[in-house]
Amino acid sequence: MNYTLNFGAVIRGLDDLLAGLLLGLEMGLAGLAVGSVIGIVAALAAVYGGRPARILVGAYVGLIRNIPILVLALFAFFALPGIGIRFSNVVTFAAVLAIYAGAYLTESFRAAILVIPRGITEAAASIGLTRTGTAIWIILPIALRNALPSVGNNFISLFKDTSIAAVIAVPELTFQARKINNESFRVIEVWLVASLIYVATCALIAAALRGLERLFPKF
Repeated sequence: MNYTLNFGAVIRGLDDLLAGLLLGLEMGLAGLAVGSVIGIVAALAAVYGGRPARILVGAYVGLIRNIPILVLALFAFFALPGIGIRFSNVVTFAAVLAIYAGAYLTESFRAAILVIPRGITEAAASIGLTRTGTAIWIILPIALRNALPSVGNNFISLFKDTSIAAVIAVPELTFQARKINNESFRVIEVWLVASLIYVATCALIAAALRGLERLFPKF
């Protein structure tokens, strides 16, 4: 096999790769932000709500966690427009990420809430805080800190999952790499560089998250 490495096509397409990387990070952050809101609300409902709320949350978590994200993306992109629900490719996939992340973050936040000692909520009640006030001002900040490692891991996972968006023509990193590959046929070079970009980005995200965790001591 006489294959000579030539990174010329990759270098010429580097701007497109970086633009795709940025779009993937933006979708991942958007999915994490909205998914965190979903997860927090659902976790509070599961812990402090009544039986109907727990059943509803359990159904959502069980359903979403057992459907591959690729299937969710294809359903959102191809099936929902048939009933009049249509968004851009990027918004559609970001919404899928948010719904998907929300199911996993619900369990993370629920676990973070359940480890908080009962004495804290009792102390809050003794100073006159309502149940809602306790949840917002006492429980929620502690739960957010306790769940920070899990939230960080979810962000890395969501960022990697953005590669799936290539199947619905979202121009993120994998889509751009495939485009360069199709135009140049430099298979090894293109996918090697794309892989290294993913690895480097995930490593930087992980390092940043570890630094953030050190700033806020765990409860």
